[in-house]
Amino acid sequence: MHKTAGLRDPAAAFPLPSTRDDVQERREANRAIAVSAIGLAVTGIIELLLAVLTGSVGLLGDAIHNLSDVSTSAVVFVGFRLSRKGPTERYPYGLDRAEDLAGIGIAVVIWASAAFAGYESIRKLVDHGPTSHVALGITGAALGIVGNQVVARYKLIVGRRINSATLIADARHSWLDALSSAGALVGLIAVWLGFPLGDPIAGMAVTLFICHVGYEVTKDVVHRLADGVDPAIITSAETAAGSVDGVIHAHARARWTGRTLRVEIEGWVDPGLTVSSADALGQQVARAVASELPEAGSFTWTARAAPA
Repeated sequence: MHKTAGLRDPAAAFPLPSTRDDVQERREANRAIAVSAIGLAVTGIIELLLAVLTGSVGLLGDAIHNLSDVSTSAVVFVGFRLSRKGPTERYPYGLDRAEDLAGIGIAVVIWASAAFAGYESIRKLVDHGPTSHVALGITGAALGIVGNQVVARYKLIVGRRINSATLIADARHSWLDALSSAGALVGLIAVWLGFPLGDPIAGMAVTLFICHVGYEVTKDVVHRLADGVDPAIITSAETAAGSVDGVIHAHARARWTGRTLRVEIEGWVDPGLTVSSADALGQQVARAVASELPEAGSFTWTARAAPA
């Protein structure tokens, strides 16, 4: 008697061939976070001291934002640490989502920095506060540009290599911080040229830059947490599954949990297929999906009996 795969063997998970070294990837991520935090802390402290000395709100906003990045690095570090824990009865998928939740912490800090920078800029604009030691302020803003660009580039390279959305988001954050430093620099140059309102106006520009990166990071984080994926991933998975002989029709779903792309395939097969044959077919589909989507880290196959 034949056993119908869709009735007796509804779902099976298969390991995907992978060249990823998860331990090494986490080590690289932690190193990137630590190095960037140290770099931003040094940059932010120097900018903060110069902002207090010069009275520049543009430089102050940039300094506070850079120092807030140190706290976001701590949030990301905690997320990576938690995601190391394996599956349990309470959390059968493990804690990969901790990396995505860390992104929420990054977004919150960014928006708080924007609020502070905006408040200080408006206050100076209204009170017509002075700006002194402009040359030192210009030096501090230039340091902010260089420091953020170096840190952003480093985190982006590592984030793309290990496929970490959180680290990539943090890198984009640092990259835009370099633009906010540039805004502070322009404002101080304007003051140096005899336009005192240049600094508070630059402070407002810095605030707008921070709000922009806050929006982008928030959008990316919400997209991940809502199980959003690039439609091309679904198309590729269905194409790969449909290319296997014996699969009449395939329907795919996918979602990210941290750095793990989980792919689920429902494949309609011959109703007379035995369970063992359906299992073998699922392994072929798994290999096809892994070839088409090398970033996939989890695969689930469900065989359905095709209508007669």
